[in-house]
Amino acid sequence: MTTQNTTSAASTTDTTSPATSLVVCSLEPWGEVRRRMHILVDEMVDLEPSLHVLYVAPPVDIPHRLAKGEFGALSGPRLERVHPRIHVLRPRKWAPRVLGSYADRSLERQVLDAVGELGLHDPLLWVNDAVYASFTVRTGWPTVYDITDDWLESAQTPRQRSRLEANEQLLLERAEAVVVCSPDLARSRGRDRTVELIPNGVDVDLFRTQRSRPSILPDAPVALYVGTLHTDRFDVTLVLELAAARPDIQIVLVGPNSLPADLTSRLQAVESIHLLGARPYEQIPALLQHADIVIIPHLVNSFTESLDPIKAYECLAVGRPTVSTPVAGFRGLDAPVVTAERDRFVDAVSDAVAAATPPGTPGSLPDTPVPSWRSRAETMTALMHKVRRNGTAP
Repeated sequence: MTTQNTTSAASTTDTTSPATSLVVCSLEPWGEVRRRMHILVDEMVDLEPSLHVLYVAPPVDIPHRLAKGEFGALSGPRLERVHPRIHVLRPRKWAPRVLGSYADRSLERQVLDAVGELGLHDPLLWVNDAVYASFTVRTGWPTVYDITDDWLESAQTPRQRSRLEANEQLLLERAEAVVVCSPDLARSRGRDRTVELIPNGVDVDLFRTQRSRPSILPDAPVALYVGTLHTDRFDVTLVLELAAARPDIQIVLVGPNSLPADLTSRLQAVESIHLLGARPYEQIPALLQHADIVIIPHLVNSFTESLDPIKAYECLAVGRPTVSTPVAGFRGLDAPVVTAERDRFVDAVSDAVAAATPPGTPGSLPDTPVPSWRSRAETMTALMHKVRRNGTAP
């Protein structure tokens, strides 16, 4: 029987507890591009004056980086203090995982060394990267498993899929609490155990404070996409079709580029398509505010169905006209979001550009309040207090 619970807002957070330690094993780097884990950690540390965090970022793959001639891979801080109570560990991976468990044990030793170096005691483990599944068993630390994407539905080799399935099953069985960010993940992971649905959010004030037009934007009209360029979610062919049909619209793509070189080259070859790469989080509100429209050319597949796109909340907060394919997170939203099937996407973009109000000022907020990151952090904090206090979430 499927059980799906959503933890209530953290008005019940136990703020009288002694100093607490949290080790976060994340799939997301810590940097200028702020994602769910980074934002929630910042908010939770602000909420909890006694909380100390070790944020374990994805490992630096030393052999891969050296093979590419990136000899700076061995330099730079391994353990960095980014806040008085937040340290970021960037572990080194010295061997490929196909050679056995050495790579995983090496990562675990580096985490344990950092925990000892920082003097963290009896930490709670917040796992987003399933590679650390066995680590939860070996340490015995109370664990919250946070699933933000259904990577089992992404393109992987058979070896990678088998490994991920085993790791995730172990975490689903052993973690004291399992958190998911989307209804689809709640259904798929909530079949055999209780899960906690904690979606994403937005800093409404940050995205609605009026800002000047960024100089990196081309001349109007601008159709802006903000997000990771990845073959599992980003429809390159649809963007190329839009550029061919409307060469007068400047298509601006902002975000980390994980596309293969051949697809990147196809986009770069089009004069009206501009790949601006990753930009600091603080620049995103201005880019959204000064776009004529925002576009979400996502593939509709089992992987994107598992997502709770942060950009959906940001689009609602900034209020600019938005055209999206009918993917989870956008499907069913009211103005300023319009969803269009793939074969209608180009026409919907044309209609939105023609009807768009002048950019530069926030549009109206939807009638339903847009959830804040602070409220999500309160909920996550309350859950973690329950896990620490009871050994399991109710």
